[in-house]
Amino acid sequence: MPKFLIQASYTNEGIKGLLREGGKGRQGAVEHVVKSLGGKVEAYYFAFGEWDVYNIVELPDHTSAVALSVAVNSTGAVRLNIVPLISAAEMDAATKKAVDYRPPEGRLPYP
Repeated sequence: MPKFLIQASYTNEGIKGLLREGGKGRQGAVEHVVKSLGGKVEAYYFAFGEWDVYNIVELPDHTSAVALSVAVNSTGAVRLNIVPLISAAEMDAATKKAVDYRPPEGRLPYP
């Protein structure tokens, strides 16, 4: 199953919910929604900085990741960013693929 990094940042309303439910409550909610899509949460961490929460999840496909993003972002309580993760084996396979690419002609704007 594809893996994804989920970065989440709470809005003011989301912080109020976090204060009511606690960290474990929010972790349980994330585990529930990911499981409902046929996936699983591998890691769940709170942090400080630009993002309040980092998760690594497995989901059946990219469509499930988009569905999760749309559902969560539509509430306005959390700003969610989902990044597809690529394994070393997948990167190796990608670098071995033949790509028929022609760069643009002309001078590049940088040295």
